[in-house]
This record gives sequence, structure tokens and C-alpha cells, in this order.
Amino acid sequence: MGIVSVTNLKKTFGDFTAVDDISFDIQKGEIFGFLGPNGAGKTSTINMLIGLSRPSGGAISINNIDGIKDIKKAQRIMGIVPDESNLYDEMDGFDNLCFCASLYGMRKDDREKRASELLEQFNLKSAGKRPFRAYSKGMRRKLAIAAGIIHNPDILFLDEPTTGIDVESARQIRSLILDMKRRGTTVFLTTHYIEEAQRICDRVAFIVSGKIVKTDTVEALMENTENEHILKLTLNKSAGGIKDELQRDFPNLRIEPKDENICFITSDEKIALLPILQYLDNRGISVFEAKEIRPTLEDVFVRVTGIETGKLQKEKEGRRK
Repeated sequence: MGIVSVTNLKKTFGDFTAVDDISFDIQKGEIFGFLGPNGAGKTSTINMLIGLSRPSGGAISINNIDGIKDIKKAQRIMGIVPDESNLYDEMDGFDNLCFCASLYGMRKDDREKRASELLEQFNLKSAGKRPFRAYSKGMRRKLAIAAGIIHNPDILFLDEPTTGIDVESARQIRSLILDMKRRGTTVFLTTHYIEEAQRICDRVAFIVSGKIVKTDTVEALMENTENEHILKLTLNKSAGGIKDELQRDFPNLRIEPKDENICFITSDEKIALLPILQYLDNRGISVFEAKEIRPTLEDVFVRVTGIETGKLQKEKEGRRK
């Protein structure tokens, strides 16, 4: 059993089932990612784990504490960073951290020392005396994470930690999460950024429509893609218009048009480019670019869940607005 153990967890809202009989363990010291589109059940799951929502069924164990009956006791070893900030706009960064530390019973000297250390660690020292309302989105996110670990929790729960922030702040936050892991903190994070999960998670669970469809290490999930070859072609004509013909004459290849002029060709063996170029040229189709693509966790996600990455991309864009 890991530091977190979830068994047959379920959450219903009337006739709607948000989380449908899921089970998983989180090992001490690992970064465990919950990966899926919006509405998949990620936030409903994390809300049950941190005690904001009562499960409709199942069991939760957090460091051998009953996470349902003794949730107040379990919360003492948790750090919680919700997807929306719960800090106070009128208070500055230092006072926000000290206030959060006081909620965990930390002594005045200890919380002030810890707040100063975190402001330094998170590159927020110069903003420590500015009101929280004046912080950028990236700065607000970093301070929220600092508040979540002010009491040195055993496990940190992060809900969509980098959604809606700039690229540099997202990179800094990923670095901070990895640093917390090195310090021994267990991290549970929800995300729909597949590349983020691939970069920092030890293990991931794919959740779709309230059900976990796959759980494994990132390394194990990627193993099955090592022998897969993907070629990206940029054409001067519609890729969709040649799919059927190309598929018929190259039956050992998998043809997948993307966008208007882009086509992906996939094979379990090395793809011979010259015959394809000659074939297209004979039909008056020019290839502006031919690029070999390494398979990613995104390809694994699409294969396992059947959810096209375009849907996730639209959700990302929608959350940034």
C-alpha cells in the first residue's frame, strides 16, 4: 500500500456519475499524474481526496489514516493547491504565507522564517510586500504552491498547476515540483497538459468519463512506442484528398491527415521516403517538408483513450482565455 490508497471510489451527482469506481495507489516520494480532458473526473477525484467533497462510495487511505472518517487528521499531512487561488488579495505575499502557516498551528517565529525561505526559493522575495492582487498569474500560482507547502506536508495535491499561466512561469513551477520530489514530498497533480505529465511524472493514470483506463509509469507507457515510426508531411494540397488513394497503394502504412495540408504517416518499420515522394510528385503534389517525429505520451494517450489531441488543445486554449 502506498502513502495514498484509493479503492472503488465513486462520486455521483443525482443521475450523473462523475467518478466511477476507480482504484489506484500513490507511492511515497513519487509524482503521480491524473491525466484527462475537462469533465473526465479529475477535480471531483482530488476534491474527495482532500476532503472538500464526500465520496458516494469506496475508500480512501492517506498514510494509513481513513481519508473519509478521519479526514481532519489526514489534512494535517496534506498540502493543497486548488485550481483557483484561495489566498487574500488585500494581503501581501509574506502575510498570506504567515496566515496559512498559522492555520496549521505553526509558531510565529517558525512561520515567519519559513515564509521568508519560501519567498526566496520561489523567486518572490522582491514581491513579498506587494499585495497579492498585484501579482501576475504566474506569481499568484507560485505563491499558492508556497502556501500549500508552508507546513512541510508529506503529500501535496495540485489541481491543474500550470493552466492559464505564461510559459516561463509554467517552466519554473515544473522545476519547483521536481525540487519538492527531491526533498521527499509526494505529489499528486491533475492536468490535461500531456507534455507536462511526460516531463515530470513518475506514473500517470488516464481518466476518461470518470473511469481510469490505464495506469503505469511514463517509461512503461512509452516502451510500446519505441518501434513506431512517424513521418510528418507538409503538402501543397489538401492532405485529406489523397488519404484513401495513398492508403490503398501503401497498405503497410497508416495515413492520418491533420489540418489542411499536413499528413502523418505511421509504420512499425522504418519508412522509405523516396517512394512516397515520387508517388505524390506523379500526382502533382509537392512536399514542402518531410520530418520524422518521435512518438510521445500524447500518442499513447490517443491510442489508449480514443480521444483526439485536438479536443485537449481546444480545452487548453479555452482555459487560457
